[in-house]
Amino acid sequence: MIESKLLFEDKIHEDDINTLYDALKQEENSGDVGYYNLPHDNAVEEIKAFCTDYDFEKRGIKNIAVLGIGGSSLGTKAIDALLEHGENRNDMNLIYFENVDPNEIVRNFQNLLFEETFFIVISKSGGTIETTSHLKFILHSFNIALESDAFKEHFVFITDENSPLDRFGADFGVKRFYIPLNVGGRFSVFTPVGLLPLHIVGYDIEKLLEGAGELRASFFAKEEDTLCKKALFYAKNHEEIPINVLFSYSSAFSYFNDWYVQLWGESLGKINIDGSKVGLTPIGIIGSVDQHSFLQLIIEGAGDKSVTMIKVKKFANDLVIPDISLPYLEKNDFINTHSFTELINAQCDATMQSIIDQNIPVDTIEIEKLDEKNAGYMIFYYELLTSLVGNLLRVNTYDQPGVELGKVILKKKFES
Repeated sequence: MIESKLLFEDKIHEDDINTLYDALKQEENSGDVGYYNLPHDNAVEEIKAFCTDYDFEKRGIKNIAVLGIGGSSLGTKAIDALLEHGENRNDMNLIYFENVDPNEIVRNFQNLLFEETFFIVISKSGGTIETTSHLKFILHSFNIALESDAFKEHFVFITDENSPLDRFGADFGVKRFYIPLNVGGRFSVFTPVGLLPLHIVGYDIEKLLEGAGELRASFFAKEEDTLCKKALFYAKNHEEIPINVLFSYSSAFSYFNDWYVQLWGESLGKINIDGSKVGLTPIGIIGSVDQHSFLQLIIEGAGDKSVTMIKVKKFANDLVIPDISLPYLEKNDFINTHSFTELINAQCDATMQSIIDQNIPVDTIEIEKLDEKNAGYMIFYYELLTSLVGNLLRVNTYDQPGVELGKVILKKKFES
């Protein structure tokens, strides 16, 4: 169970909410934006059949190496971090080849045995330079011939149908999974991009999709006014309050915060149809750690921020603070015999109240526990919120022309 609340007053008309619902319904019906249908239109059966036939345990696979960057890796990392302390995670290592930082590549290769590793190569376009560079380095380092059984048996490609990577895989007999053409990379975690690695390491991907599907159904039944109200507030105030801080009170949200930053940054920072530069700057921080750093900027810095507080009510591990009194530190004995869960959630509440007292707009998301269903809900919640805000800002939420410009310049630098 997840509960979302607004803790600020804002005059929002019912007609505006209904107009926003209708706009997203029209976008869904157009067929141009495919992520809306992913809770139902997915590759679960194909993924499960492949994994059963492959039999990772029998083959002695201990490492799942994901070659991908941005939308090809962040969603998987986010969900794995949210759920890794649950009961379903097996002991396979998830290793990410993302950045082309050579030190990171060396670190990933430490103690990495080819025969114990399965490589998932992900690129929607089929030509992402970081991903293809990693692939070349891995093939060269392990001396893997393209015509060999080792290549066919230890690699799988996830890409758009008929992309360069798809055609490459077809020529050499590598298994390919496809991303729907109308699903952008940063919205693709409920395609094989996320579902395949998450299933391999033990998570219940059907429960993941169930959580997303329940939110989808309730949203299009016009039962999620809070989402629309948040979007209307963000869009209406985006010039005066251009920064949204996601303050997550659990270290498990570290990669979720990263995923959110990419989702908002790449989706909302655009030139809109009126020719204006618009966008909301996303910042992700972790409580209680950032109470001792970024909170100062929120409380006494420029009043240009809204804050979303994420709170987990039940943690997988409910450790208790021992009833011990330490010399000179007696002032903290009031917390003895209380659980760390009580402490972190009390800190969340106290921090939230301190922010509210400064008249900073705050909303909350309270999660009963971190499981597959709630993780799926959270991913879809932020995808919907992104689409709502993008619609109101009058941008194309699903392209990234600024990113493509950098790729063109990079190519010219090496060709000159």
